[in-house]
Amino acid sequence: MEGLRECPRCRELGPAFRGGCTATLFQGPVRSLLLELKYRRGWHVQEDLGEILCRSAGALDRARGSVLVPVPLHPRKLRERGYNQSELLAKSLAKGAGGGARVVSCLRRVEDTPSQTALGRRERRSNLKNAFALARGASLTPGLRHVLVDDVFTTGSTVNSCAWALRRAGCMNIEVVTLSRG
Repeated sequence: MEGLRECPRCRELGPAFRGGCTATLFQGPVRSLLLELKYRRGWHVQEDLGEILCRSAGALDRARGSVLVPVPLHPRKLRERGYNQSELLAKSLAKGAGGGARVVSCLRRVEDTPSQTALGRRERRSNLKNAFALARGASLTPGLRHVLVDDVFTTGSTVNSCAWALRRAGCMNIEVVTLSRG
């Protein structure tokens, strides 16, 4: 997903973001670690996943001097899981960037949508339409680079819905960093 001209998935998405990168494919050990973190309360693997993300030069380059915006979970899902894996990744990325990057949870998930895992491209897009909004009391500096951070980029529907919410709030310089691509 390095540049939108090179990524057919992004082009057909009609992206609200400028570009992005992903550290690895969603397979093998990364897939196992991420599933452990998300679905089996595997807090202990977060450091390893953060390290994998930070070894991606594209991710660190985008993070430096940026506002890192984790893709939010719905409050119900956050209560169930106890943490937002995207926020954990964003914090690891900010630390790995060596300063100048800060994590700001300026978005909220306003729709408690069903899981995306069993949905196709069109259904995912429809499922997430208007699912995100600016968090209450959030203050943005539209001229800064905002980098959405998520765990998995499958069709791009989630990050694109978040990017549209940031655009509605006035942000124009939006990029994406994900740990893996499915």
